[in-house]
Amino acid sequence: MKKAGADKKKVRRSSAAPQNGANSNSDPAPKKKASNKDVFQLFAEKLRDHKGLVSRWAVLQETRVEYFRGKDFASFLRNHSELKDILESDRNLEAEDIANVLLEKNLLVRCDRVVKTVRPGKKKLSTWPAHLEIFPEQVFSENDAFFAWTFVKRNPLWQTLLSFFWPVLTLAICLFPVYPHQCKLLILYCCAGVLLLILSLLAVRALVFGAIWITLGKRVWIFPNILAEEATLKDLFRFWPPKDEEEGPKWTSRLFYAAVAALVIVLLRHHAPDEAARARYQKRVSNIIDDVLEWNPRLALSGMMDKQPVVNSTDSNDNITNESKTSSQEPAVHDDEDGETISMQHEDEEVTGDLENKDDDM
Repeated sequence: MKKAGADKKKVRRSSAAPQNGANSNSDPAPKKKASNKDVFQLFAEKLRDHKGLVSRWAVLQETRVEYFRGKDFASFLRNHSELKDILESDRNLEAEDIANVLLEKNLLVRCDRVVKTVRPGKKKLSTWPAHLEIFPEQVFSENDAFFAWTFVKRNPLWQTLLSFFWPVLTLAICLFPVYPHQCKLLILYCCAGVLLLILSLLAVRALVFGAIWITLGKRVWIFPNILAEEATLKDLFRFWPPKDEEEGPKWTSRLFYAAVAALVIVLLRHHAPDEAARARYQKRVSNIIDDVLEWNPRLALSGMMDKQPVVNSTDSNDNITNESKTSSQEPAVHDDEDGETISMQHEDEEVTGDLENKDDDM
């Protein structure tokens, strides 16, 4: 009986062994699939952070997305084939195949422009449309195809630290009234200098653009990314703009805007304030600035103390005697029955005058 039971246990163990072996052989398949997914995820993140792939921001179904063109993606992979090493075994895939895999893994989504007709005054569609919609067929193409990233971009460390710094900066701004006087002056000078620099730069950009556009018919914005919403420090301080892909304006429009600019300049010179008015305006502005810069809490307190009258015991006695003297010298005034005011001093003068007249008659 014991042998029969032992044989049954052996049979059960032997029958269970292939199942465990089958499970052990089937485990590497999902691991390999997961590893492939991670590889393409890393490739997509590396590709998105690379500055060589030109991208823009647009609105896709009420959501801001970052997108690129299909032809830029293909040319970028041809020029930067070293990035394919991240794909390991799939490094030999073509750009079209890599894009299709990214589309299957929902790392990309193919989009199409919302406005598909040429606007009035334009000869071709916009190179980078501002509004997109999802394309029905999610297949890679280089001909007028746009692809938007669907995953959230990882923020660098400095942006994370900056997010913690903003509350501290907000609290420091709220506590500005309790700063020392020298700190207030320093902040005022710094803010005024930065504001003047920004306004001067914008004015110079506008003048350079207007002059070149009217004379040469070309669009040239120095510091082209200075007002960009999404730009790195390197792109922000780029001095010379990229090549203008749009067609030049017509000579009639250039002539019209040149006449408008000349008319505005003539009107400004004709209606400009004279020297006296300019001096008054400058004096008012300088007085306001001087009041802000020269104000000091200590000087303010000392000025308030100077305005207060100093009162002591001797001065109070002198004031009382002086008041009594002045009150005695003033004529007494009373009201008669008819409500008329009569001075006692005038009555005494009339009585003395009558007595003198009687003496003369005697």
